[in-house]
Amino acid sequence: MKSDKVIFKNLSYSVVGLCFETHNELGKYCKEKQYGDALEKKLKEAHIEYKKELIFPGTRNIVDFLIEDKIILELKAKETINKDDYYQVQRYLQMLKIKLGILINFRSQYLRPKRIVRIDTESHKKFLYPFIRIIGIN
Repeated sequence: MKSDKVIFKNLSYSVVGLCFETHNELGKYCKEKQYGDALEKKLKEAHIEYKKELIFPGTRNIVDFLIEDKIILELKAKETINKDDYYQVQRYLQMLKIKLGILINFRSQYLRPKRIVRIDTESHKKFLYPFIRIIGIN
């Protein structure tokens, strides 16, 4: 992939860098909330705009961070990331009409941020069901 094709290159690199700093400071055995709180402090210090724990009306879906209304940042603290975690981020991307999501598992020995790009084909609807009827997404 060419670097000029990277979506929100500078912002995403900055955010991922803050995640690495958080992981280096806290290690791999904290709870997701602890990572989120520590990361929130770093985002404030870096003057990066964000919304934390954004709730979708009428659902139980909560986005961990929405960075500058451009990037969804989903934090995990579990043994392994699975396809449901990827689907969760894709669903959030579809619901918010955001292009890029970053999924990070802090429980790993080494962070491996996963960049997830919103699907713009007709297959995107499978990520929205049953939320289409609940919150009126097209």
